[in-house]
Amino acid sequence: DTLSLSLSLSLSLSLSLSLARSLAKMLDTLLLKNGWKGGSDRRAEESSGTVTVSAQNMLRCHCYHHCPEDSVNNTCLTDGYCFTMVEDEEEVGVAVLTAGCLGLAGFEFQCRDTWNARSRRALECCSDQDYCNRDLHPTLPPLMTSDYVDSSNQYMALFISITVCIIILGLILIFCYFRYKRQESRPRYSIDLEQEETYIPPGESLKDLMEHSRSIGSGSGSGLPLLVQRTIAKQIQMVKQIGKGRYGEVWMGNCVAVKTECLNEGFIAADIKGTGSWTQLYLITDYHENGSLYDYLKSNTLDVKSLLKLAYSSISGLCHLHTEIYGTQGKPAIAHRDLKSKNILVKKNGFCCIADLGLAVKFNSDTNEVDIPPNLRVGTKRYMPPEVLEETLNKTQSFIMADMYSFGLIVWEMARRCISGGIVEEYQLPYYDLVPTDPSYEDMREVVCIKKQRPSFANRWTSDECLLQMGKLMSECWAHNPTCRLTALRVKKSLAKMLETQDIKL
Repeated sequence: DTLSLSLSLSLSLSLSLSLARSLAKMLDTLLLKNGWKGGSDRRAEESSGTVTVSAQNMLRCHCYHHCPEDSVNNTCLTDGYCFTMVEDEEEVGVAVLTAGCLGLAGFEFQCRDTWNARSRRALECCSDQDYCNRDLHPTLPPLMTSDYVDSSNQYMALFISITVCIIILGLILIFCYFRYKRQESRPRYSIDLEQEETYIPPGESLKDLMEHSRSIGSGSGSGLPLLVQRTIAKQIQMVKQIGKGRYGEVWMGNCVAVKTECLNEGFIAADIKGTGSWTQLYLITDYHENGSLYDYLKSNTLDVKSLLKLAYSSISGLCHLHTEIYGTQGKPAIAHRDLKSKNILVKKNGFCCIADLGLAVKFNSDTNEVDIPPNLRVGTKRYMPPEVLEETLNKTQSFIMADMYSFGLIVWEMARRCISGGIVEEYQLPYYDLVPTDPSYEDMREVVCIKKQRPSFANRWTSDECLLQMGKLMSECWAHNPTCRLTALRVKKSLAKMLETQDIKL
């Protein structure tokens, strides 16, 4: 009996061991190839003291297109994370879905994977429960068009182009700056000290040179002293700019060679100076530090004597322009066409001289014509007579009468600044109270031609004999009809009589 019992126990133990081996083999077939050990290996590791993770602690994931060879029912086991990924490798707009298991080692980098220049893909990971990746729905990033892909190259090309342009512009500015500084370092107007030529011969003066130029000029003896380039232009050094008009600049200068000769009254010389790149036309006259009559009246008041001196010297200059002189030293009749207080200069001695003949025209008595351009409406609008504003001017005679209208307004400006009875008005331009500061042709035409208004007289003028006569004189100068206006010679004689009455000697 004892032997039979021992044989029965041995048979039962053998059957138990065989059943255990069979169960272990079945479990090994369910495990994947991602590093998990079979039952036999685990027993070996357990026998060697190594701690392993039991099948109950493994995470089950849904796998698709990424399943191990021994996976069952699209299921894989991992000690890490489940993932779901959508990918478009060819960038044709067709998404491919992939799911599976990720090992614990390196999951941080794999779960952060993003799309790159060669493929579009989006990946999401989870580990909260079995088959959790079934609920993951990653979305592809937007499909980049070729224009968008090339935009980085366009921006780079634009950046390079702008940088090159800025560098070139900077070089140009630097070049211009150094060139400007080099020109500034040189005297703008000076004698070339490297030349050894003497432009004014020893023992002669500028006056002698002018007389010599006058005698060898045109041959008629009636020409003005037009000097050639290698004479007076080389002797002038510009000091400072004192004025600028529409057609040129006014500079104060010194005669470097013979300074004293620059103090001659009135016109001195005309010359041309230039190089291959620029040309300057010189008109050299006496310098009058009092400036224009406009500036002088704004800062000074007048007495009767100074008023008559200014008026008489002004009309004397205008009379000389208007008068035709015959003979070898003659001149044609000239109309100024832009007569105003800013174009009359005041000398140191209180006399006036007429300047700025840029718009002047001359009358040819032989042909009975005026060398006038087609545009008749020129000059300063405030001083224009009715016939110029209405464009009804007679070319053969009315230019001179137009000057007389303007002269009447200038006398009005002078009379306002003359003191009588301790009273004087502040300086104002003609029609200051009737037109805007910068009147248009229509503004002046409405006042002068349509309404036929003229500058008003102050009440005090009626109690002063000189101002009363001056008022009558200017009224006859600015008459609406040109033929009714006084001539320059008639005004000159009237003012000479007033000087004699006042016992004023000029």
